[in-house]
Order: sequence, then C-alpha cells, then structure tokens
Amino acid sequence: MSGWAIVAVVAIVVWGIVQMGKARHRAERGIVTDERGNESFGQARDAETEQEIEDLRERIKVLERIATDGNSLDAQETKRIAAEIEALRDKQPGKGE
Repeated sequence: MSGWAIVAVVAIVVWGIVQMGKARHRAERGIVTDERGNESFGQARDAETEQEIEDLRERIKVLERIATDGNSLDAQETKRIAAEIEALRDKQPGKGE
C-alpha cells in the first residue's frame, strides 16, 4: 500500500470519528436536524414530556378562568350586591348624622 493510500484511509477514519462525536454531542444537547439540514434546539417528545405539556395546558386554562371570572355575570352580581351593602352601611343612622 502506498503512502498516499494510508493517508487517505487514516483521514477517512478520523473524519468518521469526528462525525460520530458531533452526532453524539448534538443528541446530548437536544439539537435536531430537519430534512433540509437546518439545525435547531428541540427534543423528541417522550410520554413524560407530553404529560408535562398537558399539565401546563390545564394550569393555563385555570389561570385564564381566574383572570376572566371577574367579568362573569356571577362576579358582576356579587360586586353589585357588595356595593349595595356598602351604600346601605353608609346610610345607617347614628354614624355622625
């Protein structure tokens, strides 16, 4: 085998080892490559991740409900009654009149 053939074989082996190292590093860091070769951060979703996402969606629904409950008819009625009670308290005799 000639000297150039040995250099070529060693270069191909080194290139393969480097590519395997890159692939392992990308997988550890969660870097995925799409069909066009573009790299981005992301992970394949497993069952645990899917469950966590679903739990977070439920929490968001609860927070949205809490944030908008002040605008519901029940909340408005409660506020109206509370305001009416406060107005009646202010009109009570013996409060400095």
